[in-house]
Amino acid sequence: METKMDKRFIIDKKEGYSTAIGRLLTMLEYTRRTTCEAVHGLKKEELDYRIDGKGNSIGCLLFHIACVEEVYQILTFEERDPNEAELQKLEAGLRIGEEAHERIYNDDLTFYIEKLSTAREKTLRLFKEIDDEWLDKETPFGPDHVANNYFRWFHVFEDELNHRGQIRLIRGHMKTGAD
Repeated sequence: METKMDKRFIIDKKEGYSTAIGRLLTMLEYTRRTTCEAVHGLKKEELDYRIDGKGNSIGCLLFHIACVEEVYQILTFEERDPNEAELQKLEAGLRIGEEAHERIYNDDLTFYIEKLSTAREKTLRLFKEIDDEWLDKETPFGPDHVANNYFRWFHVFEDELNHRGQIRLIRGHMKTGAD
């Protein structure tokens, strides 16, 4: 049996980062790689497609994924809520829904991939500035809970994984020709 040296299935340290952060980043990177594979080659009309004209489009989901990452950069690295200007920039992507579909459409795949890449590049820069202890820092999470930064960043890729599932479902629906 021939073995390949593709390490996509290895959760491991990452050069330039502390050990636990490197492991977390390899999970984030795997998630992003598979999201990008799920949308590879889609055209504008496919990115804007909504099952029965309702629900989320793939484009809105990709925009949402990038906005979630951006808001968690603010929440965790800057330890604050987004300000008014940031909320205005991110709101449509965070909420998705009908209002978002009025604002997020008719963009090509390059637009969404660049948005995802820009958010990820900033995340990678910010993670270089902290160490593993930062992951354990606990802060309020909603009115009744606390969460540590490890959970918050787990949630970032958990959210992306869930939406990648939706993306695959929408793509499958487009292939059946149903609408």
